[in-house]
Amino acid sequence: MTFRDASPDDVAAVTELLGRPAAGRFAIVVRRGDGAPVVIENEPHLRDGTPMPTLYWLVDRELHTAVSRLESDGGVHRYEGLVDGAELAAAHERHAQRRAAATTRRDAPDAAGGVGGTRVGVKCLHAHLANYLATGDDPVGELVATSVGLPELVRVDVRAPVAALDCGSNSTRLLIVDGAGATLARDTRITRLAQGVDARGVLADEAMGRSFTVLEEYRGVMDAAGVSRGLLVATSAVRDAANGAQFLAEAGRRAGVPARILTGDEEAGFTFAGATRDLATDDRPTVLVDVGGGSTELATRVDGVTYSYSMQLGCVRVTERALGREALTPARAAAAREMIERELDVAFTQRPAFGALGPVRLVGVAGTVATLAQLDAGESTYRRETVHHRVITRATVVEWRDRLGAETPEQRLEHPGMVVGREDVLVGGLFVLDAVMGRLAADELITSESDILDGVAASI
Repeated sequence: MTFRDASPDDVAAVTELLGRPAAGRFAIVVRRGDGAPVVIENEPHLRDGTPMPTLYWLVDRELHTAVSRLESDGGVHRYEGLVDGAELAAAHERHAQRRAAATTRRDAPDAAGGVGGTRVGVKCLHAHLANYLATGDDPVGELVATSVGLPELVRVDVRAPVAALDCGSNSTRLLIVDGAGATLARDTRITRLAQGVDARGVLADEAMGRSFTVLEEYRGVMDAAGVSRGLLVATSAVRDAANGAQFLAEAGRRAGVPARILTGDEEAGFTFAGATRDLATDDRPTVLVDVGGGSTELATRVDGVTYSYSMQLGCVRVTERALGREALTPARAAAAREMIERELDVAFTQRPAFGALGPVRLVGVAGTVATLAQLDAGESTYRRETVHHRVITRATVVEWRDRLGAETPEQRLEHPGMVVGREDVLVGGLFVLDAVMGRLAADELITSESDILDGVAASI
């Protein structure tokens, strides 16, 4: 992933403006005040390796038409004569340097031109205006901008760090990535926001307070990293709570970023995008399972169409409704299975595509899966390289479910790899995970530490 991975909404908007899909990856670097794309920054090579000489591309139709009128009236030669030759040459050189700095491919021919693909004179007024709008230092583009007049525009620094925050049912999390998509910070705190939501229908004051404290700490981390943009998302617990909107407003204020409640489908879509971004290709359809605290999301993609469903069960909800927090009894285990199978019946009825996939590659994300991976590895200290893309068999899921289910929460903490704060709810998550694997006839799953945060960060 790089800073040029545009969001699906931006890809759709640019496709409509161009009248065709873009031939390479891009980012929107200048927008109108309402967010509409004006200038895109192209990756220096197209997907097939063909060099893309023009780094900045004008896609706004109104400005494109106005500049075309200037060109048809002899504007290319006229504007070339209005600027100092040395300043024009410097603008070409700066463009070439920016393009070289953005180039990552070394296995394909390269282009070394300046603005519009040339180092001499003026070739295309559209390219010069785009270069000026994106960088502010193109003398020809500045003259063109004066001639056509500009609407309210916003320049976006796509290389600046961005932050994604997730207020989940069981944990509050932060991801900061730089302009190249590299992780600068990733952190998880157990805040148990969903505590009591299932019974009372509201977020408890103490649960909200825990989340607010963590969000204020995260704001300090974001400031230290130079974060300029971010998005906070909230999921099941906030969706289900009568005071969810009030919590969200305060959470956004504490974090200092826009905040929104995701629908179940949006949650699954972001998570699918994040979890599959660095997986190898596979002939089998990929199914995502995200066992959260209050909900479990299933998602898959068939012929370019994403199918998802959010089930009203998660490790916290199954624990509070059926299992309790002590050692299991057969009656409680049976109640949990019945609850989970009932939700799975609804999911597969509502999304028939899940039942028609055949053999699947199952990818699991979030705390239940990550903690299971640590237990399986026997490592008390979290290491991403141990957890990420670890293969877990269904037999391992059942083994740990039954072993932990026979113990008290205090005893569970003695196992290397058990995460403090999950000792009382992990068994509930493993019941869900086993049932999903059974329904999909999946004998194993791949764990992924890339998840909803990665999908949200890529969309910003």
